[in-house]
Amino acid sequence: MTTLDPAAFFDPIALAVVGGGTLLATVLRAPARDAGRAVAALPVLLRRRYDADAALDQIAALARIARKHGVHALDRTVIADPDVAAAIADIVDGAKPDAVGDHLAQLRRARIERHAAAADVWAGAAEVAPAMGMIGTLIGLVAMFTRMSDPATIGGAMAVALLATLYGAVLANLIAMPIAARLRSAGRAEAVGRQRLEPALVALAAREAPRAVHFMPASDTLYAEPIDDAADAMIDGIEDAA
Repeated sequence: MTTLDPAAFFDPIALAVVGGGTLLATVLRAPARDAGRAVAALPVLLRRRYDADAALDQIAALARIARKHGVHALDRTVIADPDVAAAIADIVDGAKPDAVGDHLAQLRRARIERHAAAADVWAGAAEVAPAMGMIGTLIGLVAMFTRMSDPATIGGAMAVALLATLYGAVLANLIAMPIAARLRSAGRAEAVGRQRLEPALVALAAREAPRAVHFMPASDTLYAEPIDDAADAMIDGIEDAA
């Protein structure tokens, strides 16, 4: 029984043609910023999918802090989630609920676009790789036919031709396309999860914005406007769920 040597499947010329050609074509097709995002997005594949429950729990905790100590106490809290931190900063600054909701929607759309751009780069690499494999095959065949008078060199040229096709297929179907698919899936899951945060943060803004304390010019007396009952009820529901 003959054994197959794994080294037989390695050819530096075929690898350079397919790998280098795919990299060059991908960089030329996509803006440098998107190419950088495609590489930077790779660690996402090793992390758990975005879970909004932890952020919702923190929003409930922030609501309790605001209820007890006032909205400005939120400015001293440590918030890891960037969208929640941005919304809380708006709320502390006295932004209206609609403005908070618009800001969150803008952040979510921008994140979706970044994730889509990164996935598109990998999908483009998957599209290009088989063509680079075919180019490598043609290079190998040309080298083989130009060396027909020397049988000792035909084998190496044939290896380039065959392995280039193999490398292109593997790079496209086992590396680039799965990465693109997983990035798209992770991006969709995160977008859906972050959309769950928006009503809670908008409700918190609706409850806390009227609590802003004003000074009456005539008597320097403090007063607070009425609280939005619907927003208060929603926040209470989030706190109870947490």
